[in-house]
Amino acid sequence: MMPPNAGTKHAARDEHAMTSHWLPCVPWVRAYTRVTLGQDLLAALIVTIMLVPQSLAYALLAGLPAEMGLYASILPLIVYALMGTSRTLSVGPVAVASLMTASTVGGVAQQGTSDYASAAVMLALLSGLLLIGLGLLRVGFISNFLSHPVVSGFITASGVIIGLSQLRHILGVEAHGNSAPELLSTLSADLLATNPITLAVGVSALGFLCLCRSQLTPRLMRVGLSHRAADLVTRTTPIVAIVVTISAAVLWDLESHGVALVGHVPSGLPAFSSPIIDSALIQQLLLPAGLISLIGFVESVSVAKTLGAKRRQRIDANQELIGLGAANVASAISGGFPVSGGFSRSAVNFEAGAATQGASILTAIGIACAAIFLTPALYFLPKATLAATIIIAVASLVDVNIIKKSWHYSRTDFIAVAVTISLTLLLGVEIGVLSGIAVSIGLHLYKTTRPHVAIVGNLPGTEHYRNIDRHDVKTHDNILALRIDQSLYFANANYLEDIIYGALAAHEEVEHVVLMCSSVNEIDLSALEALTEINLRLSELGIDLHLSEVKGHVMDGLERSHFLEHLGGKVFLHHHAAITELAR
Repeated sequence: MMPPNAGTKHAARDEHAMTSHWLPCVPWVRAYTRVTLGQDLLAALIVTIMLVPQSLAYALLAGLPAEMGLYASILPLIVYALMGTSRTLSVGPVAVASLMTASTVGGVAQQGTSDYASAAVMLALLSGLLLIGLGLLRVGFISNFLSHPVVSGFITASGVIIGLSQLRHILGVEAHGNSAPELLSTLSADLLATNPITLAVGVSALGFLCLCRSQLTPRLMRVGLSHRAADLVTRTTPIVAIVVTISAAVLWDLESHGVALVGHVPSGLPAFSSPIIDSALIQQLLLPAGLISLIGFVESVSVAKTLGAKRRQRIDANQELIGLGAANVASAISGGFPVSGGFSRSAVNFEAGAATQGASILTAIGIACAAIFLTPALYFLPKATLAATIIIAVASLVDVNIIKKSWHYSRTDFIAVAVTISLTLLLGVEIGVLSGIAVSIGLHLYKTTRPHVAIVGNLPGTEHYRNIDRHDVKTHDNILALRIDQSLYFANANYLEDIIYGALAAHEEVEHVVLMCSSVNEIDLSALEALTEINLRLSELGIDLHLSEVKGHVMDGLERSHFLEHLGGKVFLHHHAAITELAR
């Protein structure tokens, strides 16, 4: 008999589970303590120092006013903190999404106009709604459509394009383009118009940041700082470059010498509003929004899972879709542009000791304070300094080793990487990501249409069977034993027939064909019809078809069909039992 209050307890537990499902923040909010607050506060301070220049720089990369970078770093952080499942993922503007935003919006509006900013806001809204829709449909597995080599290749090529696009700010020239050839062409055409003072500012900032990135951490460790503390200090050095170059711009009136500055940045928090709905604009932005959503989701989930594994925290891919989608919607209604989880800031957040997403909420408060109190000083910030911070940030995205690694490990993966990098560099990021998806799916289909099938023999003194091309094994002239290393479905059924008939042509004394099915997890109707045809043809040749080590759920399917009734041979539980019985 249940206790009188058992039903109440069950109802409360179910309500708590439901609330936690839709608001993953509930568990950490209920367990929040002063100690947790202290940890999150320290992490928030460090990430805020890092995120302010990053937000400005990525707005510049997207071709948008600097304040929009700050706006995209306030409300989205709070919304993801409430709805995301990662305790340490930091959401905001990132390099690749900013580049894709510039590429997309530049095709529908003129940079510097209100229509351009409105299109960027609409892009964030569409990205958010698409992600939320996919999350509600529980299709978090969509991230599997892009293989790691393809994503790495795309991000590497995007990093190169981003670096090239920022050289115009370092040189102080007008250049444009969405691909490497276009950027190189316009840069070389305007090279003689380089502003020497802008170049000096940009190169100085770039050199300082490079030196800090390579030398500061070991030097700080030599004076007694831990590696973690030294690395965190190193990551905040862009603030130093910003302060110094702002001071130089004020002291020497660099604007009068042709140095491009950020200019007026409105003070205050963003005004909440809904984007203007334009059906024609939505049609133009829908596909790019989907691509930005996919890339952002894959990158975010990858970072979240990597950091979550270090603390044994579970990441729900479906809820991540909803959390990231809600963050993008929040960015849109607060005047921002597409956002996703950033690796560098998330790593800093993690290393700084963030215990919960409370750190992101505190970071958002810090960014809001910067938007209210610090924006007047940003007028004098040289764009060359922001370009230098972008180049240093994306340098870590360029993974040249992926080309060498994929070449040595898998030629098919190398093809995927090479095609993705080449098309991204030559034709731009949208074509690059589409080609990456197409190549990933195409290579997967190619591999599954040609399953690995090995002729196996007995390892002497054991009951194990291995590939005759790799091991010294014992075989029997009257038996052809084939191990199928993949599930059978419509795309590879004919290939299996070709393998069997080709092997029989080289083994004329065969009386029995035994298919070892230990790795077969599924046989669809097309493959079943192919097996039926194989069985019929072998029977006409006086050869019996046998199966061994068929998995239970696969056997259930075969029993529901009429295949076993007409099978010329038997189904053996163990492959060794089949060979022992059939050998002569």
